[in-house]
Amino acid sequence: MRPLPKARGARIAGVDEAGRGPLAGPVVAAAVILNSRRPIFGLADSKTLPPEERLRLACLIRSRALAWGVGWSDSEEIDSLNILHASMLAMRRALLCLPLCPTHVVVDGDYPPRVADLLVGCTVETIIAGDAKVAAISAASILAKTYRDALMERMDAHYPGFDLAVHKGYATPEHLAALKLRPPTPLHRRSFEPVREALAALSLTP
Repeated sequence: MRPLPKARGARIAGVDEAGRGPLAGPVVAAAVILNSRRPIFGLADSKTLPPEERLRLACLIRSRALAWGVGWSDSEEIDSLNILHASMLAMRRALLCLPLCPTHVVVDGDYPPRVADLLVGCTVETIIAGDAKVAAISAASILAKTYRDALMERMDAHYPGFDLAVHKGYATPEHLAALKLRPPTPLHRRSFEPVREALAALSLTP
């Protein structure tokens, strides 16, 4: 893992999101300030971890971190703002949920959310592939992924026929086939091409 500055009193929040690519469901972001006195071993990019390990680590993160927060943008916001800006909004909401104010924010990727109006005096840094390099970002990626997966599993009962609990809204062959048989749900992102095509084929108005 990449070392970060350890200035006296520094509180470094890692931020990451889950769910930019799916056709349905929100984009979810998490922010985590780790506690150096309560280390968590095994942190890594959530995409590289088995589901059971992600859940185990998520429990440890929630219990051992100095602070954590989760925020999201729903499908209507994604359609209105576009997925990039909706992701930034979800990150801002996650940061606002932190019970402690960070002094520095590290974000996975190359596009940071605006924080100057939220966290006075806080600096922000972007790190490409940060979820594999920085422990706090890895922790955020795990919380965002597990939170979103659990949400999609709950939504499956409300919107049967799409197997949301299985594919979590991603464009699997089964999901695309289901879109040809039934109208998209309110969770579906109507600005995404496969959903637009499904609406057109069903002669529905987006």
